[in-house]
Amino acid sequence: METKLLWIPLLPFIGFLLNGMFGKKFGPRVVSWIGCLAPLGALAVTYSSWKQLTGVVDRLDQVVFPWIWLEGILEIPFKLTFDGLSATMCLVITGVGSLIHLYSIGYMRGDAGYHRYFAYLNLFTAFMLILVLADNLLLMFVGWEGVGLCSYLLIGFWFEDDANCVAGKKAFIVNRIGDFGFLLGMFLCIVHFGSLDFGVLTDREIIAGVAASSAWGMPAVGATTLITLLFFFGATGKSAQIPLHVWLPDAMAGPTPVSALIHAATMVTSGIYLCCRLMPLFESSPVCMAVIAGIGATTALFAAFIAFSQNDIKKVLAYSTVSQLGYMFFAIGMGAFSAALFHLVTHAFFKALLFLGSGAVIHAMHHEQDMRKMGGLRKQLPFTHMMFLIGTLAIAGMPPFAGFFSKDEILFSGFMNAFGEGASGQAQIFWGISFLTAGMTAFYMLRCLALTFWGESRVAPETVNKVHEPGGWIAFALFALAIASTVGGFLGVPAILGGHNVIGHFTGLHVETSGLSAAALETHHAMEWTSMILSLVMAAGGLVLGYFFYGSLADVRKSLTSENPIGQRLRHLSGNKLFVDELYHKVVVRPIEILSWLLFFFIDRLLIDWILVEGTALVTRATGDFFRRMQTGFIPGYLMTFGCGVLVLLYILLNILTGNGS
Repeated sequence: METKLLWIPLLPFIGFLLNGMFGKKFGPRVVSWIGCLAPLGALAVTYSSWKQLTGVVDRLDQVVFPWIWLEGILEIPFKLTFDGLSATMCLVITGVGSLIHLYSIGYMRGDAGYHRYFAYLNLFTAFMLILVLADNLLLMFVGWEGVGLCSYLLIGFWFEDDANCVAGKKAFIVNRIGDFGFLLGMFLCIVHFGSLDFGVLTDREIIAGVAASSAWGMPAVGATTLITLLFFFGATGKSAQIPLHVWLPDAMAGPTPVSALIHAATMVTSGIYLCCRLMPLFESSPVCMAVIAGIGATTALFAAFIAFSQNDIKKVLAYSTVSQLGYMFFAIGMGAFSAALFHLVTHAFFKALLFLGSGAVIHAMHHEQDMRKMGGLRKQLPFTHMMFLIGTLAIAGMPPFAGFFSKDEILFSGFMNAFGEGASGQAQIFWGISFLTAGMTAFYMLRCLALTFWGESRVAPETVNKVHEPGGWIAFALFALAIASTVGGFLGVPAILGGHNVIGHFTGLHVETSGLSAAALETHHAMEWTSMILSLVMAAGGLVLGYFFYGSLADVRKSLTSENPIGQRLRHLSGNKLFVDELYHKVVVRPIEILSWLLFFFIDRLLIDWILVEGTALVTRATGDFFRRMQTGFIPGYLMTFGCGVLVLLYILLNILTGNGS
C-alpha cells in the first residue's frame, strides 16, 4: 500500500527552512501562513494515513532509504512506521500543535524574532514527529535529541535576558544527563538483541530469552532489567521526573505558546511514548515496573505540594505538568499502559488550554505573571475565565470533562493492584499517594483560578483600564481546546458506564477483561465503581476546600499558613520548591565549579600556559640570550676566536693523520 508518511515530518521541516532562511524577506503575514500551514498539512496527511488503518491493515511502513549497515552485525534503515500508537501521537502533536501555531499569530505579533520563532516551532514539531514515527531506537534518538535542541532554542528565545539563556542551558544540560541513559540502553540492546528495531525489541519470545541472560556478566542483574532502567532514566529527563525534573519549571522563561507546546503536545510526552512503545520489554522486568511506579507516584505528590504555594501562574501550571506526568508513569508502573496514554491525550487538551489561557491573561496584563497582582479578572475577561474554568475542572477530574475519565482509569489500575488479586503493601502505598495527589491537584488549580479571576482586583491602576479580552486566533485556539477538554474523555468511557476504550483498543495497549468469569467480572466492576466514587469525592473535596479557603474562609487559611508554626514551615518549603535547586547547587553545581576551577588552574593555566607555552618561550629566550652574548661586535675578538678554532681543527687533524700513519 502506498504511503506518504515522510510528508508528516517533512512539511514542518520545510516550513522551518523557508521561515528560517527567508523569513525576514517574507514579512510577518507570509511567515504566519507558512508556519501554520506546515503543521496543518502534517495533520491532514496524518488523518489520511489514519483512514488507511483498517482491520486488515493495522500498520503502514515506509523505508525512506538504507541508513546504517554493518555487514553481519547491524542494519538500520531510515524507516517510518504508522500504527495505532504512533497515529494517536501524531494526531495529538499535529492537532494541538496546529492550534498553538495559530494562537502564536496573535500572541507573538510585533515581536522582532517573529520569523525565527515560527521556524523553531516548525522544527520542534518536525523532530517530535520523527520521534513518534521512528521504526527503530536510533531514528527515535534523532528526534529525541532534536526536540532537546529545539527546547533550548525556544526556552532561550528572548536571549537578551540572561535568565532566559540560563534556563535554556539548564534544560539542555539536564536532558543530556538523561540521554546518556538512553544511549547506554541502546548499546545494551545491540549487545543482547543484536538489533534496534522495535519489532525485535517487542517480540515476547526474544525478550524471554534475553531476560534469562545477565547484564555485563552480573548474574544478579537481568539484561532486560538493566536495559529498561536505563531507558526509564532517559525518560525521566525528557518527561521531568525526579531527579531530573528541575529543568521544566524554568522552561517557563520562553514564550507562553512554547510552554504549551513543550508541556502539552510534544517534548514531555516523549518518555511516556518510549515506555508505551517498548511495553513488552518493560513488562518483562517487575523490578523496573516497581521503580517506575514509585518514581511516578512520588513525583506526582512532590510536584503537587510545590504547586500549592507558587505565585507565578505559569509556575503553577509547570509543576502541575510534572505532577500529571508522574501520574502517567505511575500508571505504567502499575501495568496500565493504556491508561497512561489516554491521560497523555486528555492532558494535552486541558494543559494546552490552561497554558494558552494563562497566556491570554499575561497578554492582557501586559506580561504580568504574578497572581498576587491579579484578581477580579472574571469581570474584564469573562471568555478567558470560562476557558480557564473548563481547564481547571478537566485537570481536577470532574465529570464530564476529559480528565475525569483518564484520571479515573489510572486510579482504578492502582486500586486493582493495591486491593485486588495479588495485592501488595507497596502497591497500596503508591495508590494512596496518587489518591491524595488527586485532591491536591483540584485544590491548587482552584487556588490558581481564584487568585487570577475571583475576589477583589489587585491589578495595578496603570494596567487595570488596559486589560482586554483576546481576539482572533487566540480566542479560536482556546475555544477549540475547551471543546476537546470537555468531550475528549469520551474516547475512553469505562465499560461500567456503557462505554468503550477507543484509544486502548486502537493502540493495542488495552488489557481485555472478556476472559474473566462472571464472579470475577462482577468483582472487577464493583472495585471500579468504588475507585471512581473515591476519586470523585477526593477531587470534589479539593475543589470545595479551595473554593472556601480562597473565598469565605480566607481568614482561616491565613491563620493556618501565617500563624501556625507547622503551616508556616510547610508553606516555606512549598514556596521554595523544597529547596531542591539549592540542594543541586551545593551537591552538584558547586563541586563541578570547584573541580572546573582546579582543572583550569593546574591544566590550562599551569601546565599549558605557564609550562608548555610560556616555559618554552622562556627556554628559547634564555638560549638566545646565551648565544647573543657571544656576538660582541669586536672584530679582533672574532679574529682571535676564528684563529683558535683553526688551531683546534689543525690539532685534531694532525692527531688523526699521525694515528693513521703509525
